[in-house]
Amino acid sequence: MNTRRNINGAALILLGLLSLLASGTASAVPAFARQTGEACESCHVSFPELTPFGRMFKLNGFTLGKRQVIPFAVMAQAGFTWIDKNHDDQGNQVAPKMGQPEFSAASVFLAGKANDYIGAFAQWTYSNLEPNPDGVSTTGHSSIDNTDLRLVGRTVGADSKQTDWIYGVTVHNNPTVQDVWNTTPAWGFPFTAAPNVPTPAAASLVDGTLAQQVVGLGGYAFWHKTLYTELTFYRRGDGIFSFLRAGQDPAGLDGYNPYWRVAYNREWGPNSLMVGTFGTVIRMFPDSGMRDTPTDQYTDFAFDAQYQYITNPHTITAQVTWISEKQDYRASYPATLGGGPIGGGPTPMNAVDHLRTLKLKETYYYQRKYGGTLAYFSTTGDADAGLYGPGSVGGSANSSPNSNGYIVELNYVPIQYIRLMLQYTGYNKFNGSGRNYDGAGRNASNNNTLFLNIWAAY
Repeated sequence: MNTRRNINGAALILLGLLSLLASGTASAVPAFARQTGEACESCHVSFPELTPFGRMFKLNGFTLGKRQVIPFAVMAQAGFTWIDKNHDDQGNQVAPKMGQPEFSAASVFLAGKANDYIGAFAQWTYSNLEPNPDGVSTTGHSSIDNTDLRLVGRTVGADSKQTDWIYGVTVHNNPTVQDVWNTTPAWGFPFTAAPNVPTPAAASLVDGTLAQQVVGLGGYAFWHKTLYTELTFYRRGDGIFSFLRAGQDPAGLDGYNPYWRVAYNREWGPNSLMVGTFGTVIRMFPDSGMRDTPTDQYTDFAFDAQYQYITNPHTITAQVTWISEKQDYRASYPATLGGGPIGGGPTPMNAVDHLRTLKLKETYYYQRKYGGTLAYFSTTGDADAGLYGPGSVGGSANSSPNSNGYIVELNYVPIQYIRLMLQYTGYNKFNGSGRNYDGAGRNASNNNTLFLNIWAAY
């Protein structure tokens, strides 16, 4: 590797982005900032983490402010990625394009109000570093990303100084993308992560597994900025909802599946606190292309909490999320005992499995420019050779889904439309073990990752 050439390449990328953004006029800001006339920091601690004003803007259906003739924005990312050991014991490469400057992704947003009652957030993303199965090359592709369409209403108090109720309908394509707190998976930490490195195999359905494969049809209400309730039903993203799906076959959901959300919110002075719960029950065909078979059932139940202290110059935010998932393989397990899976479905060796996920995160910003974050993550669950054992996607030597580790992140925001990030992810356990987790000598720490990222929005 030519280190000097790589550093020079990264510097050129950084200087180019800075000059592009610094040369823009006052109107050249992301779509929501143009609409409201507010600085980005009014809505965000650091994108996408919302402030109390940002949460109210979203709950009001993105309709506050003046409708824009061209409600578009763009976002781009580039950077470096290093992994501790980028080869296995046979000398094969584990992760592609390490240690060199790379353009990683770009998005176009259609975002803002149509009128005082209808608004939208729609994202289309080009990803440049999707690893191929050979582990050496990558593929670029584009598709629909997080999208949330809203119809809202409000009830104003007798004194006309306070909104008693905000209520609305949401149509979206990623469970929890509609949520306004950064404890739920769609907008949870890490907000940006290296796209081309190994990650733990096990995750619950609500934790990103169904993103851009389903459509959610839901209603919500927020009372006196205190109590939030929501009921949404998820179905497969096909038919008239195919435009919300990211290209591949839709998830094999059977009918309409409920998701609930209840949160208590309190705001006083520079402080805000939320304590809540969310969850879902999903009936899923083992093979999404075979809809005349029995279904498995996944039940996710979560607790979450968030605290924010926002002043000038100090900002502190903290989040905790705990998710428990019960996987009832009432269709797939009998098929496994009978000699094989249903189509391309799972092959569990247990009739019922469980996964438990814990996420902890704390962030401090000074003058909204200099930020630091510490985070911890853990997934534990039942050992299942059919789901996580040798030969499976997880490839765990002891058939365990257990993984845990930490993230240390530094951020610098020189101007409101650009963020520089240095992130280190360390693993104590990966796919079942700290040492020799794959049975071929690879340790969890071999996947430790250093990620330098430049994020820009315009």
